[in-house]
Amino acid sequence: MPVDRLLPTQEANELIALTREIADKVLDPVVDTHEKDETYPDGVFPALGAAGLLSLPQPEQWGGGGQPFEVYLQVLEELAARWAAVAVAVSVHSLSSHPLLMFGTEEQKQRWLPDMLSGSQIGAYSLSEPQAGSDAAALRCAAKSDDDSYVLNGSKSWITHGGVADFYTLFARTGEGSRGISCFLVPGDLPGLSFGKPEEKMGLHAVPTTSAFYDNARIGADRRIGADGQGLQIAFSALDSGRLGIAAVATGLAQAALDEAVRYANERTTFGRKIIDHQGLGFLLADMSAAVVSARATYLDAARRRDLNLPYSAQASVAKLVATDAAMKVTTDAVQVFGGAGYTRDYRVERYMREAKIMQIFEGTNQIQRLVIARGLTT
Repeated sequence: MPVDRLLPTQEANELIALTREIADKVLDPVVDTHEKDETYPDGVFPALGAAGLLSLPQPEQWGGGGQPFEVYLQVLEELAARWAAVAVAVSVHSLSSHPLLMFGTEEQKQRWLPDMLSGSQIGAYSLSEPQAGSDAAALRCAAKSDDDSYVLNGSKSWITHGGVADFYTLFARTGEGSRGISCFLVPGDLPGLSFGKPEEKMGLHAVPTTSAFYDNARIGADRRIGADGQGLQIAFSALDSGRLGIAAVATGLAQAALDEAVRYANERTTFGRKIIDHQGLGFLLADMSAAVVSARATYLDAARRRDLNLPYSAQASVAKLVATDAAMKVTTDAVQVFGGAGYTRDYRVERYMREAKIMQIFEGTNQIQRLVIARGLTT
């Protein structure tokens, strides 16, 4: 059922209505086939881009939608309620654009941002490596300065949209220690850049996740974003926003699972009554609803802080932790509501449960979120 949203402007209400229409007409009819067959949804991202949904929170002067983050996240939630993999990719695209927008020079922005935010391109974020996931300071992929260019060598992993994206925001080592990492904007067709086969994942099958390999790949020095050695600062700045994106996606996924469970509970009968009328199941659904509403309120609180230019890093970690843990619990309980039928692929809830698990892992595991939150409590 449609979520009754409290939005700041009439324009925002119209944007949500547009998103729901596109999600229902473009995403919902094909999601089951693509997720089952593990095929890439050609045409879906161009459709979202043409509607202006790929770059909503970025400034209008560069081709973005100029929307508050609280509105963008609710659009993302609506997309996730129909197709989590697509919503994750939209969030990653915004994450990938953030470093250039916030740390690029005016010349770099004028050169690349309009195309990146036009809706015709999709971006990817390339931070993790096989031995460096949560420990980003352990990166080994190297960018060696060579006159007016950098030569890239090494591997990256867990890249959403790997091999398909038009550009990659890459973090590579240019020096020693945690201050020896820099950020680069890499074109997807760079000579010397190749990709591994898509990972065989538990969920989010329609959008590939791959490794990337740099073999003496050369890029111009003008593609370094920010100062030399500023990479981790840039990466972590982007991740605060990215964690809110995942919180919204997780909430949308949980809402979809709740809606499916409520519908089934109103149709299925046992002992002459709808199963929703049995108190034990009714209470389970009530707890699921409370978890979804709480997750939404938590990510909106963090987003509003961001929109007011207030510190929000700890709140972003809280939102990511609360929303993704809620999604895992709600999707698991949705399968329980369906009983044996929920364990089959005849219903979407089994897919929702599989998709929820990764939400607790990427953009910083929930153990990392607890570490961030705990550090914020020290004086």
